[in-house]
Amino acid sequence: MKYVACLIVCILTLTQGRAQFSGGGEANPDLTTHPEALKKFRELRFGMFIHWGPVSLSGEEISWSRGKQIPKEEYDNLYKEFNPEHFNAEAWVALAKAAGMKYLVITSRHHDGFSLWDSKFTEYDMASTPYGRGVLKELSEACHKEGIAFGTYYSICDWYRPDYPVEYPATDYSFNEERSMDQATQQQMDHYITFMKNQLEELIKEYHTSMIWFDGEWEWAWTHEMGMDMYAWLRDMKDDLLINNRVDKGRKGMVDNIRNPVFAGDYATPEQNIGTFDRDFAWETCMTIGSQWAWKPNEKLKSKKECIHTLIQTIGGDGNLLFNVGPMPDGQIENRQVERLKEMGDWVSINREAIYGTRGGPYLPTKKIASTHKNNLIYLYLLEEPGKSLSLPLEEGFNVKKAYFLQNGQSLDFEKVGDRLTLMMTQSMPDETASTVVLELDRMASEIEPTEL
Repeated sequence: MKYVACLIVCILTLTQGRAQFSGGGEANPDLTTHPEALKKFRELRFGMFIHWGPVSLSGEEISWSRGKQIPKEEYDNLYKEFNPEHFNAEAWVALAKAAGMKYLVITSRHHDGFSLWDSKFTEYDMASTPYGRGVLKELSEACHKEGIAFGTYYSICDWYRPDYPVEYPATDYSFNEERSMDQATQQQMDHYITFMKNQLEELIKEYHTSMIWFDGEWEWAWTHEMGMDMYAWLRDMKDDLLINNRVDKGRKGMVDNIRNPVFAGDYATPEQNIGTFDRDFAWETCMTIGSQWAWKPNEKLKSKKECIHTLIQTIGGDGNLLFNVGPMPDGQIENRQVERLKEMGDWVSINREAIYGTRGGPYLPTKKIASTHKNNLIYLYLLEEPGKSLSLPLEEGFNVKKAYFLQNGQSLDFEKVGDRLTLMMTQSMPDETASTVVLELDRMASEIEPTEL
């Protein structure tokens, strides 16, 4: 009986360890996420998302404005005027570095079907614009030169191509609609998927993308089986490629970062919302610096405080933040966005040891407090003035050796009684946006169970 009990414990341990990586879904149970690639991804913590294309000429939202704010024929011909003569890949990457970002993901092809590179498999691409050449090669090279991980967003749906069977906008259009697929439609999709795979092979082999950020998986024409097949095909091509959960049908909305091993994918993707605390399953919040993904003139941007608090609460929940900018039609990122990102970068540079290579917790993030940890250190982010003292739960058997502000090194007095730690907050906060307290423990911080405040 002891042997059986031990065996059960071992099986559960292995299952729980592998459950951290959804991998290839139910059709490919042995195809798990590449653990080292995922570990490196989680250590990056902060990335730049870029939504860009001919639609920037209109100032409307990418893809969703086609057939709504902009007539389809007009939208589909914007590329004939698209000439981003001031595009500078090195400037974009330099801005990402200045903001403290460690990776970059660009919309290589959005739902409107336009490809930002010179693709061999379509003429609806950058080579057909007045600019005359793709932008991904220069951007990929600039990223690799500066040590920034390069990733590509790629839409599963394509409202431009005739072999993709879903029309948008349409009177019967609805998200997550279920329909049966007849033989003719299946043949259409087989042809379309061949096109997708040809383009994805270009992105991997010629542009050296390290991640494929899928989107547009919610439409009925894309099935669970197609998602699992695509995941397996991509991983066979590049074993350490990271593929988000939108390759398959496992996403349940814009907020959830819940994972289900039935579906394929390496990490979850809550959108315009901060994901819930989760140290078992990798997740990444994607969020805009303003209100829409593509460039919009005179758009109201999030404040410096909003941007920094979004980053803190995301990493405090053990997620990554993919923060979006929308370049202008001439290829430049507007000065207001540049300044906001540099403000974030100034804060990140001072607090870098509390961000990169850390894990979220042990204290679950709230509107007032968040935390990360590394080795025997807890980094406690104070998002509001805490008052004259701050009382925190801290398990018995864990003791604090030192407490100090990361920004200026100033020591804090404290006392530990039972399972409560009290910090004396008599000093003024060193940073009005968010101050960071370092707690140096006598044990590894990862041994502390996640704790609600």
